[in-house]
Amino acid sequence: MTVTARTLTRLRALHDWWRGVIGADLYDRYLDHHRRSGHHHPPMSEREYWRARTAYQESNPQGRCC
Repeated sequence: MTVTARTLTRLRALHDWWRGVIGADLYDRYLDHHRRSGHHHPPMSEREYWRARTAYQESNPQGRCC
């Protein structure tokens, strides 16, 4: 593996890690769960997902670090 390929691999891993830290991968994880669970209805759009998630968080407040 070349230095460039190793660097790109590490940058992709860092990018994926950072998306997990800030929660940007939640919709992708939702879609994966939806596919694996065999639901008989189509998944929510990304916009619907974030609206539903925000509404849930506002109606069910929990302790957060920030």
